[in-house]
Parts: sequence; C-alpha cells; structure tokens
Amino acid sequence: MNTVINKKVRFEELGLVDYQQAWDYQEKLLAENVALKAQNRNLSPEQQQTTTNHLLFCQHPHVYTLGKSGHLENLLLSETQLNEVNATFYKINRGGDITYHGPGQLVGYPILDLENFFTDIHRYMRTLEEGIIRTCAEYGLSAGRIDGLTGVWLDFETQQNPRKICALGVKCSRWVTMHGFAFNVNTDLSYFGNIVPCGITDKAVTSLQQELGREIPLPEVAEKLRRHLVDLFAMELI
Repeated sequence: MNTVINKKVRFEELGLVDYQQAWDYQEKLLAENVALKAQNRNLSPEQQQTTTNHLLFCQHPHVYTLGKSGHLENLLLSETQLNEVNATFYKINRGGDITYHGPGQLVGYPILDLENFFTDIHRYMRTLEEGIIRTCAEYGLSAGRIDGLTGVWLDFETQQNPRKICALGVKCSRWVTMHGFAFNVNTDLSYFGNIVPCGITDKAVTSLQQELGREIPLPEVAEKLRRHLVDLFAMELI
C-alpha cells in the first residue's frame, strides 16, 4: 500500500493518434509505475517515491480491437476487407470483447495508481461510467447501466431499444490501470456494422450526434467529461 497518496493527475490531449502509438505510451507509463511500486517495497516510508497518475484523451484512425476474453468471429471482416474500409485490427490485453475506435470518438485512457484513490476495480469501472452518464445528462440525455453489461447505455430502463453510447475495457496491474473508455460523440456508426460490438448481438450502438441530430464539438464534450472525472475521483489535474 502506498504510504504517500498522490491525487495529482497529468492530463494530456493527444489528438488523433495511431492506436499502437497510444498503446505503447500507456504500457510505458504503467511499467514505470509498477517498477516504482516494486522499488518502494524495499524502502522505508521516508525513502519511497510517489507513483504518477495520467489521464490521456485522444481519437484514433479507424481500428478494431479485441480484448483477451473476446472471440475473433465477432470481427466480420477479412484482412482484405479491413484494408478496403481503411481500418486496422489489434488483439490487445484489456478485458472485454471487440470494439471499434475512430475519428469523432472521444477515447480516454486513465493510467491511475488506484492506491492513490481506492483499491476497487468494480468501483473504478462504475466511476468511469458515471462520468459519461453525467456528461450525457448535460446534453439532455438520460444514460445509465444495464445489469450484467459494461458500458453506458440509453434506454437502459425500459430496454425497448437499448443503445450503447460508451464502451469500457480496462487492464489493472498492481492496482495501476490502463486502457479505458470510448465515448461515441460524432462517430461514424457504420463501422460498428463490421463487428458484433462487445459480442452483444441484440443491442444497438449510438452517439451524441445520432441522438441530438447535430454534430457536437469534441473539445466541448471532452471539457465536460474531464470536469466530471476530476470531481468523481477527487483528482488534482496538472
């Protein structure tokens, strides 16, 4: 357990960035923190260094990613067809099944040492979801959770036409997190037609643009979501 709690979080807006590049950057930040925690275990409290926390926001070029518990058959495209739609594909080390990232989607990667906040991965996932739910509420949309399913949904109560607006998938190593959420803002939803999103066959995918009938400025959404995450985690952004 950390003897010194650090709630400072370095925020970075990476813009449109290649998926592999963002993944490598996350792995680097996670590895540095895990190594620091291992080093601290052999030091007195006075000698220990604080771990770092990061919040990365970005967009990706068209890409499909498959989590370690996912099924390859949920990708409905061949390699040739992937090239035709100008998309790439990665098997990655987060939880969950297959999802899509692309321009107009706000992707968030918190690399947090949860020992600086709370050591509860379930609570962590629900807190990320809550940030999205509160952001949707600012646009007049009632969003929430569906029992047994990760992510944020519209029509989550009656479930007559449940639609996912945000997917989540994380990895946690020695309480340090990586990967995160993908919030559909102005996303080209046709790309979801090439997969079985998150392995769920009977529910749709939506976006803020689809629901509100207009394009929403991504920086505006990012600012609102960032504010909610800071509040929910009691972060100090630097």
